[in-house]
Amino acid sequence: MPTVITRGAMSAQSFGLFAADSAIELEYLVVGGGGGGGGTIGGGGGAGGFRTATGFAVTETSYTITVGAGGAGGNGPNDTNGINGSDSIFSTITSSGGGGGAAFRNGPGNDGASGGGGGGRDFAAGGSGNTPPTSPSQGNDGGAAGGPAAATGGAGGGGATGVGSNSPAGASGQGGNGTASSISGSSVTYAGGGGGGGRSDIPYPAASGGTGGGGDGGYNTVGVGGTANSGGGGGGGGYSGTRFDGGAGGSGVVILRYPDSKPAASSTTGSPTITVSGGYRVYKWTASGSITF
Repeated sequence: MPTVITRGAMSAQSFGLFAADSAIELEYLVVGGGGGGGGTIGGGGGAGGFRTATGFAVTETSYTITVGAGGAGGNGPNDTNGINGSDSIFSTITSSGGGGGAAFRNGPGNDGASGGGGGGRDFAAGGSGNTPPTSPSQGNDGGAAGGPAAATGGAGGGGATGVGSNSPAGASGQGGNGTASSISGSSVTYAGGGGGGGRSDIPYPAASGGTGGGGDGGYNTVGVGGTANSGGGGGGGGYSGTRFDGGAGGSGVVILRYPDSKPAASSTTGSPTITVSGGYRVYKWTASGSITF
C-alpha cells in the first residue's frame, strides 16, 4: 500500500549540500487555470496550459509553487467574454491560463494557453492557443462560429491535445480534449476545453466539454464550470429568452516527483499531498505554496 501524507509542512530534515549521488532530477506537471466560458450562447473557455517534462535538476534551495485560479465565466445579460485563467508556476516553468470564451455579441474568444471559443454569431473567431509560445506547445486554438447572426451555438474552447470544435449551423462546438499524465501514480487527464453554449428557443443543443475537466455548455442554463485542479475550461452560457452566464474555469495543479531513493524535501508549504509509492516521492499542490530541498 502507498504511504500518503497530507500536511502543511514537513519536519526539518538536514542532509547538507547535495552530494553527487544524491542530486535530484525531478519530473514535473504544471497545469494553468482554465478560462471562463462566454456569456449567452458563448464559446467555451480554453484549457490552462499543460507542461510536463523529466530531468529538471533542483538545488538545495526553496522553490515557489503557484497554482493558477480558473477565470470567471462571462456575464450573460451584459454579453461579456469569459475571463482568462491565471498562470501556474514552478521555478522557471510557467503554464499560462486558458483564454476566456466569447459572448454571443462580443466577437472572438480570448487568446491563452488554449484559446477560448468564439461566440455563436457572425463567424466569430476562436482565440489563439500556445500564447505565449512554448515548445512543446502548451495548448491549442479555440473553435470559430460557423454561421452569421443567430445561426449557430457557441464554439468549443481549445484543449491540451485538441483544438476546440467550430460550431456548425444549428449546433455548438465541443471543447478540445486534454492530455493524460501518470505522474501522480495513476493516469489522469487534464486541460480539456469548455463546450459551446446552446439555446433552447430555436433550439440549438449545447456541446460537451473536452476530456480533462472541460465544462459542458449551457442550454437553458449557465455553463458548467471546469473541474477544479484540472485546468479545464468553463462551458459557454446558454439562452432561453433569459441570458445565462458562462461557467468558471477550473483551477490548475502542480505535481512534482522523483525517485524515493533520493532525500525527502526538507520542508513544504501549501499543504501538498505527499505520496511515496511505486519508487517515487510525489508532491501535489492544489493551492499555492513552496518546496525546499
